[in-house]
This record gives sequence, structure tokens and C-alpha cells, in this order.
Amino acid sequence: MSSAPSPQESPQQSIVTLDVEGVLVPEIWIAVADRTGIEALRRTTRDEPDYDVLMRGRLQLLDQHGLTMSMIADVIGGLAPLDGAREFLDTLRSKTQVLLLSDTFEQFGLPLMRHLGYPTLICHRLVVHDDRIVDYRLRMPDQKRHAVKALHGLNYRVVAAGDSYNDTAMLSEADAGFLFHAPANVIAEFPQFPAVDDYATLLALITDQLT
Repeated sequence: MSSAPSPQESPQQSIVTLDVEGVLVPEIWIAVADRTGIEALRRTTRDEPDYDVLMRGRLQLLDQHGLTMSMIADVIGGLAPLDGAREFLDTLRSKTQVLLLSDTFEQFGLPLMRHLGYPTLICHRLVVHDDRIVDYRLRMPDQKRHAVKALHGLNYRVVAAGDSYNDTAMLSEADAGFLFHAPANVIAEFPQFPAVDDYATLLALITDQLT
């Protein structure tokens, strides 16, 4: 009678980690900027590598202009996934497990998950008092890279895709990483990651990496 294969002999499973804003759904802060006319809120992780600098600036603008959580929630309520995003995600989830890793916040991201079939979303949390966003709490610093590292510790092969500076640590830690809908400045600074702009190509690239 043959013995069961050891873990070392077993085929390694794959899992995919995806950024959310700019990859599957619109950039929420840009949508808020469009609603309010506050151009400075259009600045995102595509422009600013330092996330704390970016968020402190946003909090200052919210306070300065008296913007409430309710108003931002109303903006989010009018958003829908990017064209083709739900179909892409559904197809990918039929092939492998998918984990969404985002530097958004529960209050922002969870309402959008309904449009995507409620995939697993790992993100941060805002501090809200009297309908005002007064601070933010990172679940942990550099969470995307740490999540991929943890998945490696669980013996997964990780394939990742994102669009911004804050995704590049995740892409570097993954076994294969792709830029999707990334701006020219990020593509130029990180030429080691193949850059694509349509879901069909991204799906094919990811599928080729699955084990």
C-alpha cells in the first residue's frame, strides 16, 4: 500500500491577490473630487508613494471643506464596477481563489463588494465621529506585502495585480506580478512588471501562472 504524498511532493496551489480601486472599481477619492469640485482630492496612490502623507492631506481637506461621511457614502452609493470587472472577477474566481487587498477602508469598500459578488476584502478602517472622518487606522503597515508573505507561509503560489505605487511591494513579493491600468509614471518606475490595460489580457496572463 503506497503512503500518502508528503507536503513537499504535493502540487503547490495558487491564489490571486488583486488591488481594488482602479483595478475593479473607480477611484473613490476621484469620485468625491468630481462631486465636490475639490481638485486636490484627485491625488491618489498613483501620484503619492507615501500613504500617510496622502491620507493626512485628505483628512485636512475633508475638515477644511466640512465634508461628511454621509456625503462620501452617497458618492460611493452611485459607483459601479469598471466595465467588465465583474465578469473578469467571476471568471477568475471560477479558476482559483481570489483575495482583494486594498488600502481603502471598510466604510468605503464594503458597499462596493455587493456589486462584485461579495469577494473577500482585506483593508483598513476609518475613525468616524458625528458623521465626520477624523482619522484612519491601518490594519497594519505594508499590509499587502505582509499578506502575500503570509500566503507564501501557507505554501501558496501568489499571482498579484495592481495599478499604483502602493501595489508594487505586493507585486514584488508575489511569484508573478502585473500592472493593470497603471499610469505612465508607475509603469516607467517599475518596468519589471508587465503592464496591461484590458481584462482579457490580464486574465490570460494570470491563468498562465496558475498551478
